[in-house]
This record gives sequence, C-alpha cells and structure tokens, in this order.
Amino acid sequence: MSLKKHWNLVADIGGTNARFAVDDDSSPGLEHIQLFSVSQHPSFLDALKHFLQRVAAQDQWLPLPDQACFAVAGPVDQSEYRFTNSNWHFSKRALQIELPGSQIEVINDFTAIAMTIPTLHHEHWLQIGGGEAQVNAPISLLGPGTGLGVSTLLPCAERWKVIDGEGGHIDFAPVNAVQIELLKILSQQFERVSVERLLSGAGIENIYLALSQMRGQPADLHGAPAITDAAVHHRDTLACESLQIFCDILGATAGNLALMVGARGGVYIAGGIVPRFLDFVSASGIRDRFEAKGRFRQYLSSIPLRVMLNEQPGLHGAAQWLRQASS
Repeated sequence: MSLKKHWNLVADIGGTNARFAVDDDSSPGLEHIQLFSVSQHPSFLDALKHFLQRVAAQDQWLPLPDQACFAVAGPVDQSEYRFTNSNWHFSKRALQIELPGSQIEVINDFTAIAMTIPTLHHEHWLQIGGGEAQVNAPISLLGPGTGLGVSTLLPCAERWKVIDGEGGHIDFAPVNAVQIELLKILSQQFERVSVERLLSGAGIENIYLALSQMRGQPADLHGAPAITDAAVHHRDTLACESLQIFCDILGATAGNLALMVGARGGVYIAGGIVPRFLDFVSASGIRDRFEAKGRFRQYLSSIPLRVMLNEQPGLHGAAQWLRQASS
C-alpha cells in the first residue's frame, strides 16, 4: 500500500464562484481543480468541506493540507472576511478549526492573480499596443468580473511585492459628454458611482440601461452575457455602443493606473469578462483611451497593455504565493 502524499490547498473565491485545487510538489501543475457556485452553497465553509471530502475520496493525499492559501475577493486586513459581491463570510479562526495543523494564508484575489504575472510567457496574453515591458519595473493589474479587482506588482530584491487595495471603488471619472451623461444617470441610482459600477458584469448592464435612456430606445436585452453577445455579433446597435463605452472606460482606467504607479512593466487586464470578446476589444478604442492623457501620451505609448489568457490565474497565484513565502 502506497503512502499518502503531502499537499497544499489553494483557493480562489470570487463573488460568483469558488475554485479549489491541490498543489502537490510531486506534480508540475495543480491537481483536482474543483469549482463551486456561490449561489449553490449556503456558506464558504460548506464549499470547503465538500472539497476536502472529495480530496479524501481520491485516497492518494493526506486528509488535511500542510499549507493553505485562500485568495478572496475583498479586504483581508480584518478578523472576519466578508465578500464585496456575495453574502459569504468566514473567519480565520473558522479556517483553523476546519484545517487543524495547517499553515493558513488569506490574501486578496488580485494579489494572487498578480503573483502569476512574472511566470507568464507570450502565449499567456494578448497585447494591445505598446512595446516591450521593462524588466524590474512596476506592473499594474485590473480585472472586470463580478466586481473590479486592482493590484500592483513591485520588484523587490529578486522577489515580488504585491500592493493590494480596493482600486475598483475609486470614483468614476468621465472624459466626454456621453460619459458625463452616464454619470448623471447612474448618480440617480447609486449614492456614489465608483468605476466598478461600469467595469464589471453588472457595469455592462448599467451602461446599456443608461444608454437606452439617453437614446430613447427600448432596452430589449437583459444581463451582461446577452448584451455582450449581441454586441460581438453586431445584432444590436445599443449593445455595440455599450460595449464600446465599456472598452473606452477600461482603457482610460488602465492608463490612469499606469500613470499612478509608473507601470512600465505593463498593465494587465484579467477577470472573466474581457477574454470573451478579444476581437471586439482589440478593434475598440481601448488603446487610444489608454494613451489619451494629454501631455503624458508619449509616456504611455511604450507601455504594453495585455489581456491575460491563462486559465485559473487566481489558483496558480495562490500556489506561487506559498512558494515564495517558503523560499
């Protein structure tokens, strides 16, 4: 009978789905990747228990991991972890009860995604303009999904330091008449209009509904997937304009991040939305809006803007976090 193997648990918990995987040093990649829908589980701990039961059923790993890294969509500097875009919550104490003897790390989900960037190769991204990334320079990351994640990656003595925060909740800054009108309409709906109100799945629908009001046209489509699909296939002019505005705001926000941190190492777009319409975003005005910063257009012109294409970046980043912490 073979001995059961040691392993690490990595998890990427967003507002819509939670992903878990086994990080086993004897294998080059992650194993036993499992996805759990937030809507189908009453709590995060319920999903965690289901995952541990499935790992135990494999009968090749020890019942509990040596280490665990949980990448969560929300602030992590608190005793109780609450998710910005779901009703799940848990405490580190609760994790310790479920995983006795395991070393536990809780990090921001975009900290995890940022940790994957130094390991990426050309096939892992689509570049939209700019030149080569400068080596040992800051890198910015943003990603529209259920919400809008933002983080910054800094080189630090042959290691990487991630500055996480809640950049998705900065104020939306309109740059033309249409966007100003969008802000006016959305201000009637929300107490404050953060950029996440436009750069997210719900944000696409917010843009579409506001635009229908501005244009006096019926809003026949419901939900970001339907709006995006209609835009990509040119079936609905309102959807096309909405997705173009989404891309414009995404480009402008990415350019703002590059200016704020001097991201000459590149700006990366992650998240589950943009990879679904790569041809559309490539042909959009995203690059022009990225560079349209007046006197600093030349500064931004050489900075690469890249859409991440690698699968499960949050899980791989959580594993990378554990490796760097152990080195």
